[in-house]
Amino acid sequence: MLNEAEVKSALVSSVKTEKNAMNFYQIAAKQMKDKDAIATFELLAREEREHAKHFFDKCTNCSDMLPPFDEFIAAPPEKNSEWLSDLDKALLQKFDDRKAMELAMDKEKRLAESLRAMAAKIEDPAVRSIFEENAKSTENHYIIIESEYARLMGMVHETDIDTFVRE
Repeated sequence: MLNEAEVKSALVSSVKTEKNAMNFYQIAAKQMKDKDAIATFELLAREEREHAKHFFDKCTNCSDMLPPFDEFIAAPPEKNSEWLSDLDKALLQKFDDRKAMELAMDKEKRLAESLRAMAAKIEDPAVRSIFEENAKSTENHYIIIESEYARLMGMVHETDIDTFVRE
């Protein structure tokens, strides 16, 4: 189990990660062409902001490590974060909506795993539940992106599966 300082550090790190994810979706959305894909990334950006707020609110003694929430969220993106450096690399290559979705699915999958692993190390039930809830929401992000990816690729959408199974 983590001690109090380690839990504080995990909360601060999670606030920063969620902001980086929010910035990732905001920046990627501006590079995309498909209006539904853009709307999906804009929705995810808003949800990542909410995740950051959940972690921030749980970190009651983090004022020495983080500025006030609105100030922190409004700050420029952290370009050397893993989320944004990977996006920058993708933008230098052949970037399209499909590539953005693939990158986002990978990021969300790894983040959910990380959140679940962290939750397992936290003794405080209230703090642990924040990590677990965000892991579940992150898994839902993966599902949303996967569905949008299938649509972009012209794959059978889960809402159409009955039609194709019966035929």
